[in-house]
Amino acid sequence: MTSRIAFALVTALACATAWSNDAASVNPQSEVPALTAPARSEAAASAVPAGSDGPLPVVEVAAPARLPETIDLTYESAEIFQHLRRGFAMPNINSELVLHHQQWYLNRPDYLRRMITRSSRYLHFIIIELDKRGMPLEIALLPMVESAYNPTAYSRSHASGLWQFVPATGKQYNLEQNWWVDERRDIVQSTGAALDYLQYIYELHGDWHLALASYNWGEGAVGRAIKKNAAQGLPTDYMSLKMPEETRNYVPKLQALKNIFNNPNILADLDMLGVPMRPYFATVTNSGNIDVKLAAKLAEMPVQEFVALNPSHNRAVIRSETPMVIPADKLETFAHNLEAHEESDKPLSSWQAYTLRPGEKLEEVAPRFGMTVAGLKAVNGLQGRMRVASGATLLVAGEGNEPQDMGLKASPEEQPLVFAAPAQRAEKPATERPAAEKPAPGVGTQTSTHEVRKGETLSAIARRYGMSLAELKSLNKLRSNTAKYGTRLTVTSSTQASASTRVKTEIASKETPAKSKPTRTASGPTTAAPAAAAPRTHTVRRGETLSSIAQRYDMSISELKKLNKLRSDQVTSGTKLRVQS
Repeated sequence: MTSRIAFALVTALACATAWSNDAASVNPQSEVPALTAPARSEAAASAVPAGSDGPLPVVEVAAPARLPETIDLTYESAEIFQHLRRGFAMPNINSELVLHHQQWYLNRPDYLRRMITRSSRYLHFIIIELDKRGMPLEIALLPMVESAYNPTAYSRSHASGLWQFVPATGKQYNLEQNWWVDERRDIVQSTGAALDYLQYIYELHGDWHLALASYNWGEGAVGRAIKKNAAQGLPTDYMSLKMPEETRNYVPKLQALKNIFNNPNILADLDMLGVPMRPYFATVTNSGNIDVKLAAKLAEMPVQEFVALNPSHNRAVIRSETPMVIPADKLETFAHNLEAHEESDKPLSSWQAYTLRPGEKLEEVAPRFGMTVAGLKAVNGLQGRMRVASGATLLVAGEGNEPQDMGLKASPEEQPLVFAAPAQRAEKPATERPAAEKPAPGVGTQTSTHEVRKGETLSAIARRYGMSLAELKSLNKLRSNTAKYGTRLTVTSSTQASASTRVKTEIASKETPAKSKPTRTASGPTTAAPAAAAPRTHTVRRGETLSSIAQRYDMSISELKKLNKLRSDQVTSGTKLRVQS
């Protein structure tokens, strides 16, 4: 057998055999008093999404109790959320923002249930990694704030994955990003990188709340805010710093989720108790390339479920020596079916990579490999009249394979899963923007060419297309921060197209790629400049303020006032305001 099954990544703690199945055996001293939430206003009640099961029972929200200074992690429970609660170690904060976000989550039980259900695939692995490093287990809830635990979440600022790394920070933490894979979406690799980064910024500030602010805003920005307060003789803790609204709400969102998970009654109402504290997956490394569809078939699981565990692959093929994530209860099945498949001398992959030659057209390449142009475009995520430059890599049919054997007749709903794993529609992020939705990786971006004009700088070009300077330089293999007049650069721009995968192309620049050692920067994983969003209309309801409206649509008050040409901070009910969607 050519596969090597590795359990090291998901080995349970040594004391797992001592776990108790009796939920009532939890040490009562470690439990936080039951949450209660204030009665909801009409506006809050109306925020429950249509078709949901309705809000959870109305409870009052008390200030979170202060946890013990030391928490005994030697006692384990057979229920994952009990273990999670016992590892909460960050100081609690209590503020109006915490209560606001707590109520926001409680008003959306369907959203909470989906997010928790999705997290159950990854939570055990993340908790074990945090335990190994001695880090607070609140961090296991951070992907709920960042991505709603959707590994294919992709933001306007090009942040991707559970932990929402932007390309530059991902590269600094050795997350591979190329035509084949984007490890920012890899469950194992991105978790390791995120915990490395969080450890670094915690050691920098010596405070977890400041570390979280740095993760969202950038350690350089937080450092400058600390120095500014210190120079004025002001406190330098998280609650005392002046920061953007997104960062101001960041830790309160995490605290709100912590309060909810601290209350077993709420999880019981969501029917979310009983998730076992045991490995959900293991990793398998195969010696040959294997199709995504075939790997799912050998594991006897739906392709969509396989992709949820292996979201980093950009193509329909998983390269040899690239670890695959398989559910722990499917390992024996996968190994048995793989051995039988290999003994039958059937190929593991129906595809091969092909580099487009100068002057070649898709109409010439497709019939050479027994494919239609439509099939060639589908498997490579090409839409409409999208041009492909010479030197681009394409997936084409392997030798002796017929197109009908490769899923080219799959339904439109299946194709994004089969041919470009990350091209699923992303779930709404955990934010106060219920109408906004993050596109999946590769969705909403299009590659095009830009010719440098007189006086143009790389920074200006990057801003024009919603890219960072580092992205533009990396994409075009530039070493300097300047480009000559007339140079043709490859750029990516935001579009409204669905399910398309970016094709890597060469540029007409003679610059050679730079090989430099990655360095830390002052920008965190979510600080790239966002692309402009199209405005839409919001009708002011009774009791709403400019501040609450701006927060709902992730805007600042000044942006909202400027967009609507308002001079006053007051607004009357019934007024129609333009907001960012």
